Amino acid sequence: MSITVVGSVAFDAITTPFGSVEKALGGAATYFSVAASYFTPVRIVGVVGEDFGNEEMKIFEGRDIDVSGIEKVDGAKTFFWRGEYGYDLNVAHTKDTQLNVFADFRPKLGDLHRDPDILFLANIDPDLQYDVLQQAGRPKLVALDTMNYWIESKKPSLEKLMRSIDLMLINEAEVRQFSGEANLIKGAKAILSYGLDTLVVKRGEYGVLMFHDDKVFAVPAYPLENVFDPTGAGDTFAGGFLGYLASRKHMTEGELRRAIIFGSVVASYNVEAFSLDKLGKISRPEIEARYRAFRTLTHFDDFELEA
Repeated sequence: MSITVVGSVAFDAITTPFGSVEKALGGAATYFSVAASYFTPVRIVGVVGEDFGNEEMKIFEGRDIDVSGIEKVDGAKTFFWRGEYGYDLNVAHTKDTQLNVFADFRPKLGDLHRDPDILFLANIDPDLQYDVLQQAGRPKLVALDTMNYWIESKKPSLEKLMRSIDLMLINEAEVRQFSGEANLIKGAKAILSYGLDTLVVKRGEYGVLMFHDDKVFAVPAYPLENVFDPTGAGDTFAGGFLGYLASRKHMTEGELRRAIIFGSVVASYNVEAFSLDKLGKISRPEIEARYRAFRTLTHFDDFELEA
C-alpha cells in the first residue's frame, strides 16, 4: 500500500549538550517519508524555497519516495526552525521560527496523491489538514499529528478534523492539554470519544502508549547509550509505524502492535545522530535486527513466577 504525507520540508539549526548543527535537513514530511520508505512507497506534498537545491534533494534519492508533490518557490526561502535542548532531551526550546514559504502553503493534491491507501496529515494548521482531507478520496486509514500550538489556538478546527480521521498521534503533554485531564488514561478516553479508532501517545524516552478497541498497549523506548538529537523522533516514529502498517495486508491488532515496535525501532536510530545523518544510512536488515532485540527486551512469558 502507498502513503501520501502532507507536511513540512525544512531546515533546522539545533543545539544539544553534545554539539550543534546549522542548516540541517528537517521537517515533519522529510523525517516521516525517509522512515516510511524502508517499508512502503511514499508520496510527499510540501513546499520549499529556492535555497533547497539538488544537494538537499539527495536525501530522497534512491528510495521509493515520490517528490513530484514538492513545490519549489523561486525567490523564497525554505521553512526554518532553530531549537535548543538541555540534558532533558524531552523538552525542545524554540529560539527562532521562520515560516518563509510555509506561510503561504496551501496544499494541493495532484492525481498521484489524491487516492492513497494511507494519508498522513503531518503537523500543520488543522484548517489546512481538513482541506487536504476534503481533496483526498477515502483512504483506508487517515492519521493525524498535531502540536500544542494548534490545540491552544485552533482547538475548534482540530475538533472538527478529529471527527473525520481514524488515528491520531500526540504526545503526553498534549493529551492533557487537549482533554483537560491530568490522568493520561482519562485524557486518552476523552480524545477517543471524538470517534477515532486508535490513539498513539508518544512519551519520548519513556516509550509509547496505544489505545485501540478498549485495549491499551505499552512499550518502553529502546535503550540507547548515545542520544544526540531527538529532533524529528516523533515524525520518524510515525513513518516507521505507518510505513510498516502500509506493508501489511490487514491492519489487525497484532499488526498494530508490531507497527508500534517498528516505529520505535526506526525512531531509536534517528536520535543517535543529528538531523537525518543516521536515519538516512540504516538498512532494512538493521531495522529487523533491532526489532528482534526489542522483542527480547520486552519478553517475559517463558519465565516462571518464583514463590
